[in-house]
Amino acid sequence: MKIAFIDSYYSRFLTHFYREHPENASLSYDKHLRLLLDQFFGTSDYYSYNLQKQGFEARDYIVNDTILQRKWAVENGLKVSRAGISKKMISLPYFYRFWGRPLWMQQIILAQIRKYAPDIVYCQDMSILEPETLREIKNYTKLAIAQIASPIPPDKYFKHFDLVITSFPHFVPYFRKMGMRCEYLKLAFESRILKKTGELPRDLPLVFVGSITPYHRQGTRMLEELARSVGLDFWGQFNMPLSPFSPLKKVYRGEAWGLSMYRILSRAKIVINRHIETAGDYANNMRLFEATGMGAMLITDDKKNLSELFRTGSDIEIYSSVKESIEKVKYYLSHDKERELMAKAGKKRTLKDHNYQLRMEELAGILASYL
Repeated sequence: MKIAFIDSYYSRFLTHFYREHPENASLSYDKHLRLLLDQFFGTSDYYSYNLQKQGFEARDYIVNDTILQRKWAVENGLKVSRAGISKKMISLPYFYRFWGRPLWMQQIILAQIRKYAPDIVYCQDMSILEPETLREIKNYTKLAIAQIASPIPPDKYFKHFDLVITSFPHFVPYFRKMGMRCEYLKLAFESRILKKTGELPRDLPLVFVGSITPYHRQGTRMLEELARSVGLDFWGQFNMPLSPFSPLKKVYRGEAWGLSMYRILSRAKIVINRHIETAGDYANNMRLFEATGMGAMLITDDKKNLSELFRTGSDIEIYSSVKESIEKVKYYLSHDKERELMAKAGKKRTLKDHNYQLRMEELAGILASYL
């Protein structure tokens, strides 16, 4: 069984990658892709690597990486359209959902799918393919799947998929009501990362790693109050302007990607978490598993399905208000033994119940039922 994973990466991460790895210019497409995946950004090769253990043949395609994809085109004798002056704008988060992806991107991924001829095409970014491209791709595969854990794009992007996979529990009835087949699959942590980072001293009292966006306004206010009252170290990116007086500007330490981000989490005593407003009443983001997997104590906003993931008060701690988040951060920073015991329990839970090998066993079962 062959499966192709189609993904897109943040343009700012790609800029960072090419600045740090000029050696990519002399690499073949395959070695270039391997170097990129070895940065452990996003979900990297977590799906393909662990599905291969289930007997699948799997490949990853990072379709918005202009340099990588055009290298494939050259090696395979494919002539494609020029990127055009708007390529930087089209790389912005969510911009392409309304204006479309560039033609060269569609041309190359279509050629890649034709050549590989997978049984399954699995899009990690629901709206990375233009509807016309997806309709053409379906001529070369048995099952086209979209995954989503973000604001829902216009329906033209998902109505042609055969199946939607989501880590948002409340998205399942939404898509099914629209006549789509939809299944729930939780997020997870890739334990290989622990060998890459090694043991680091926990010298950062309170850490937040994430983006500041219009979809996180309530969480941003909470982070600002923590910065004022307790102090924290913040890594991430800004996708919306902050007040010039925002305390987050004083505690901002820059961007952190891939293994650099995991090393920061490995140094944290406490990681504070908040959810995108799209999540509603449900816990669902990568930070839940990244923080606990790296052995930090996690304090997160209370959600009604958290008890299905962790034992609250034992594996992780929760808050229901800004005031409570401040109180709990202060308490656990001054009670080392309790904090360390909870961090240890959270890590044990994640490594046991929320690893990608287990998730891919679950996904393999889902795929089998639709083929």
